[in-house]
Amino acid sequence: MKQAGFFDVEERLARLSGLGDQLEAFSLTVDFEAFRPELKKSLTYSDGRKGGRPPFDPVLMFKILVIQTLNNLSDERTEYLINDRLSFMRFLGLGLSDRVPDAKTVWLFRERLTQAGAIEGLYQSL
Repeated sequence: MKQAGFFDVEERLARLSGLGDQLEAFSLTVDFEAFRPELKKSLTYSDGRKGGRPPFDPVLMFKILVIQTLNNLSDERTEYLINDRLSFMRFLGLGLSDRVPDAKTVWLFRERLTQAGAIEGLYQSL
């Protein structure tokens, strides 16, 4: 086995692009930042004065739900595949050392959007 190089991840991502990474194409055609106002309106997070870990970015979490829906994945399988697949990491804007939401966090995010009655409208806007 050869020693890992400095540009190995970039080279692998370029290879995925050349093979037609569908998530890359999807992220180029959909402006996910346009969903931020609706996500913020639908989610009620504390102001952070009580402390605790800050929530994951709502656009990142919504993109996780999109991956999950497109691939018919459970929350646990979603967590695993985000950690495993470079194409998922690139779509989500995550690096190899970034923290990945666990299955419970994905479930809770989806539940909050569902309870707010926003999830169907967000999916229809895609």
